[in-house]
Amino acid sequence: MDRITLGIIAFPILFSLLALRVPIGLAMLIVGCSGTAYIAGWLPIMSQVKTSAWHLFSSYSLSVIPLFLLMGNFASKSGMSAALFRFAGACLGHRHGGIAMAAVGACAGFGAICGSSLATAATMGKVALPELRRIGYSDSLSTGALAAGGTLGILIPPSVILIIYAILTEQNIAKMFLAAFIPGIIAALGYIIAIALYVRFVPGAGPRTERIGWSERLILFRNVWHIAIIFVVMIGGIYMGFFTPTEGAAVGAAGTGLIAAFQKEFDLAALVEVIMSTAVTAAMIFLVLLGAEFFNSFIALTQLPNELASFVTRNNFAPLTIVACILVLYVLLGCLMDSLAMILLTIPVFFPVIITLDFGLTPEEGAIWFGILTLIVVEVGLITPPVGLNVFIINKMAGDVKISDTFKGVLPFLASDILRVVLLFAFPSITLFLLRLFP
Repeated sequence: MDRITLGIIAFPILFSLLALRVPIGLAMLIVGCSGTAYIAGWLPIMSQVKTSAWHLFSSYSLSVIPLFLLMGNFASKSGMSAALFRFAGACLGHRHGGIAMAAVGACAGFGAICGSSLATAATMGKVALPELRRIGYSDSLSTGALAAGGTLGILIPPSVILIIYAILTEQNIAKMFLAAFIPGIIAALGYIIAIALYVRFVPGAGPRTERIGWSERLILFRNVWHIAIIFVVMIGGIYMGFFTPTEGAAVGAAGTGLIAAFQKEFDLAALVEVIMSTAVTAAMIFLVLLGAEFFNSFIALTQLPNELASFVTRNNFAPLTIVACILVLYVLLGCLMDSLAMILLTIPVFFPVIITLDFGLTPEEGAIWFGILTLIVVEVGLITPPVGLNVFIINKMAGDVKISDTFKGVLPFLASDILRVVLLFAFPSITLFLLRLFP
């Protein structure tokens, strides 16, 4: 069997292992080691086992991941999500669908601290779902808005998936964060508009609450101002050059930890839970990265990425057509796989093709623009059937809501996502505006 064929059949074998519920990191490790051994024997595998784990886990860039995870866990345990939701609800609750809009806004704010879509969905679901149902919001709108709002955690900086993409493609993490700001804001505004249209066409789905005065809003703001301070200091410090993204993550983790220490509900047991949760999640991500290291080495050995890039070059496909096909494939994969697995499996194959294409952008701009588009489409996969991890998380928390109702509830948000992808695909300058403004 030639190497190219071996590289191609490796993917169905890997998907079969995933279908058998083999963990993604272990599945990639098995396929990668087996494929490399088939091509070059076991000696290179032994050498790689000896060096890869140390080389990977001693990377300074990867230390940003557990720090952002720690920051997100501190934020979850310190009541920041509840404070954000109460303040947003006080500002928007008097409008039809206002509490759902507030939930989306709180998801955006919490995602900026947390950096994880699943954690954002789970945390905001605990806070906002009981309130939405108490007020009388329909099951579809309440669960759909929270499932969609949770996806903002993957795009609004800091984002763990964004960091992993930057590491895989050797891009500047700070520049990736900067490019994600405008698409993240567009995403949040698009979801709010989707809610406004939903309640207009489905009267009674999002009832209003009483208007809350400015004095009470100011009182509620006193409980969230420190969140804004942490975000501004952390992100602003990175772009002002005061510290690196890793140091910024450490500042953010220290700030949220300090705030948590002054909360009544945060005790020693909560601190232990935060540390354990951070350690378990970081270990899971690092195992997946280790498996990806072996799998990607095998794919590189098969020369599949180079052959794919050569095929595209020989046939003179239009660059935007190639990107469009990749994005469609991501949508299909999103129905079957989680976001981290998609990024780790596909970027080593697709990125060598992307860097050979001429989009009228610099190589760095092209890589960043493609990365943001990829993350948005991966984000869409979190709310598309039949997997839709965010949908299942929120639906499970709701308890008595049919999964079909939740999927119906996310349809307006999926429409918003599709429009956003088309907009950013057609006009790369939107994504790159801040990057060019602050080179």
